[in-house]
Amino acid sequence: MQIIDIQCEQRTIQLQQPFKTALRQVTEIEVVDVTISLENGITGKGSASATWQITGESLEGIRAAISGPIKRALQHKNILDLAALLTVLKTSCQANSSAKAAVDMALHDAYCRYFNLPLYTFFGGRTESLETDMTVSIDEPEIMYHQAKKRVDDGYSTLKLKVGNDEKLDLKRIEQVREAVGSNVLLRLDANQGWTRKQAVKMINLLEKESLGIELVEQPVPARDIEGLKFVTDHVATPIMADESVFSPRDAFQLLETRAADLLNIKLMKTGGLHGARQIADMSEAAGIKCMIGSMMESRISVTAAAHLAFAHSNITLYDLDAPLWMIDEELKGGMRFDGKNVLLAEGPGLGFN
Repeated sequence: MQIIDIQCEQRTIQLQQPFKTALRQVTEIEVVDVTISLENGITGKGSASATWQITGESLEGIRAAISGPIKRALQHKNILDLAALLTVLKTSCQANSSAKAAVDMALHDAYCRYFNLPLYTFFGGRTESLETDMTVSIDEPEIMYHQAKKRVDDGYSTLKLKVGNDEKLDLKRIEQVREAVGSNVLLRLDANQGWTRKQAVKMINLLEKESLGIELVEQPVPARDIEGLKFVTDHVATPIMADESVFSPRDAFQLLETRAADLLNIKLMKTGGLHGARQIADMSEAAGIKCMIGSMMESRISVTAAAHLAFAHSNITLYDLDAPLWMIDEELKGGMRFDGKNVLLAEGPGLGFN
């Protein structure tokens, strides 16, 4: 069953409110949607977003990679040879993890549609329920206070706070949020590489001393500072999660071998898609390290793909899949949806889009 065409289309999605981290601020996102067409009329969907600050990719680069070397490598190949196709995709060009991720999920979608089974079934089944956290953007402490309170009033029991650009101000932000939400709400911190190793240890030790109840701290130091990440992990009691430090299974191997982090955050835009993400989850399970499934600010198409893997993999136990909740309705039918903090999946084949 040949792949006869691979097409991509760019679109803009407006956010309901600005999304702010230590690295960037956005009010809209632009994504590249991919459609793979088979000779029998079946199609597969995928999507990628450009995040210069993390993957180094532009929208123009994503489109060029998909329309150029990736399309040439995959066109006229048999979709039934999925394992071989995923290897061909990986070697079609260097880097371009987001472009590869979009095509990877479209390949999986088309393959599962051919056999009329949901993607989570292809991955081995599904858990009964999945609850996402909700992000609170970095801002002035009083603004974060009100944002956090609203999120909890909306029913979320786990909040992910963006911090990392000023340690004294960060402490005020965290104190204000804890005051707003009370003691029963879980708080996760995401520093987005915003601290030095010594700043991170000082800050986290202070949070522990003040009993602010932080569940975990994500990527406290710059991505390539693996020694610094391990230094923080070894000098605090709070679990430390690697995010920007882990793109590939090779990155995961280094982190797991050196025990540089307590947890790994898997994102499809970093891993080049579901295939690499699944490998990282398997490797981490063997090493006794749990994983989070997360996302950039992405389309519901790509977050749906991540959700399918999250539902199926026993070593993915933490979920940060709130990106679609930040967006004005994309008017897509099927895929993932939300019942408050609960993530639900359509029962159709592949990703479940109509």
